[in-house]
Amino acid sequence: MDHCKAVGAARGQSGFSYLWTLLLVALMAVGMTVAVELDATAVQRERERELLAIGRQFRSAIGSYHEARQTADRKEYPDSLEDLLQDKRFPGIRRHLRRIFADPMTGKAQWGTVRIGGRIVGVYSLSDQTSIKRDGFEVEEMAFKGKEKYSEWIFTYPADLAVRMESGAPPDASGMMAPAEPGQRAEKIQAEEKP
Repeated sequence: MDHCKAVGAARGQSGFSYLWTLLLVALMAVGMTVAVELDATAVQRERERELLAIGRQFRSAIGSYHEARQTADRKEYPDSLEDLLQDKRFPGIRRHLRRIFADPMTGKAQWGTVRIGGRIVGVYSLSDQTSIKRDGFEVEEMAFKGKEKYSEWIFTYPADLAVRMESGAPPDASGMMAPAEPGQRAEKIQAEEKP
């Protein structure tokens, strides 16, 4: 009789241990899932920071190209992204950008371009992925506030040009942001692929 009680108690304890093991496995699975999601979010945030840094470099390069001029009265934007790598308006080699960077969101050296009068005034990512960052941008990127997709983060020179284009505001007194022809609107071009 004592032997039967001992066997019954052992079976009850092994069932209890089995339940604890199942619970432990389930908790580990939930923990792993949370860890993977946190890691994916951290990776996406890092890629967002890279996109902002690269976009600023493009903005700076477009601005440098625009401000550098051969003649005293003419400012122009580049025809292509390659013009930022080697400015053919000047003798010798004049660079405004070291290389065409890969878009950190797509992994390709392919960018959408914003053009006025056929000339590039800005670039944007071709990724339609939803952005994590929606606020807390630098002053130059305040137009990105509330934008849901990376393709809506448009890096133009000057920085507020995209805001002016969206609002339909006229160019400033210098005419620096005026389209090449009166009444001509900015056009968003899908992609410029670079090796």
